[in-house]
Amino acid sequence: MVYAYIRVSTDKQTTENQRYEIKQFVKRKQVKIDKWIDETVSSRKELQQRQFGTLLNKLKADDILIVSEISRMGRNMLQIMGILNLCMEKQVTVYSIKEGYELGDNINSKVLAFAFGLSAEIERTLISQRIKEALARKRSEGVKLGRPTGSKKKNPILAEHAEYIRIQYQSGAKQIDIARQLNVHRHTVKTWVETFL
Repeated sequence: MVYAYIRVSTDKQTTENQRYEIKQFVKRKQVKIDKWIDETVSSRKELQQRQFGTLLNKLKADDILIVSEISRMGRNMLQIMGILNLCMEKQVTVYSIKEGYELGDNINSKVLAFAFGLSAEIERTLISQRIKEALARKRSEGVKLGRPTGSKKKNPILAEHAEYIRIQYQSGAKQIDIARQLNVHRHTVKTWVETFL
């Protein structure tokens, strides 16, 4: 079986570029895709909770897995290495189009898997460091970061239900029951009660 895997992290991103790259690749290779796996999910989500985790369990010897780029498969070097190692143990061939890799059960593939897994991890670490440095610079310039001051106390979600909450709470109703009635989380009610009662 030939599987094509496409993943984006948010609804705002599109899978069309990945799909196009894979279609062009299989056309050149004269390969037919048997199944497309297309999901919108963060790579930080547990592998077992992703369609990709289910696919990995189903893969068998001589199957082919095609991805547009290696970072679509996992969130960090260790996870990517684990996925590639599993594929190699199952004798599954992995094609990563952007990087131009064909990974199978051979020493060259294992070396390549380690190298690009390491570079993907370094890239993520550098991005994280740049974000932290930018936030630190903003703070040093006096820019206030995060939620505007007082926005939590205003609690616009519960403002229109203030009298109802007050009456219910004073008559002995539990915060969790009030939260259920208002269809909000119990901590939202708890915060409101602590702030206003």
